[in-house]
Amino acid sequence: MESLTVYLIMGALMFCIGLLGLLQHTSLIGMLIATELILNGAGLNAMAFNFFLSPDATIGQVFTLFIMGIAAAEAAIALSIILAVYRRFREIRVDTISELKG
Repeated sequence: MESLTVYLIMGALMFCIGLLGLLQHTSLIGMLIATELILNGAGLNAMAFNFFLSPDATIGQVFTLFIMGIAAAEAAIALSIILAVYRRFREIRVDTISELKG
């Protein structure tokens, strides 16, 4: 049952769940996890296309490693911002932090 369609549906499902989580969550940690799901869905689709369609195996792998590097950097930067916001406001819910505007 290994076919490109299964992997693409799984990657699209991860992407859609991440997008829904990004829109629904009010805490910064939930938004960070949803963003990671979005990036993992994109990486899964890249690897699936690489495995089934590309004659050169390194292209999709390099692209996926690039996505993983961006996800790691995004997680580190986002966690430092979340810690700074928590130290200032003692809250990580986005709807209660209104002093960041302006």
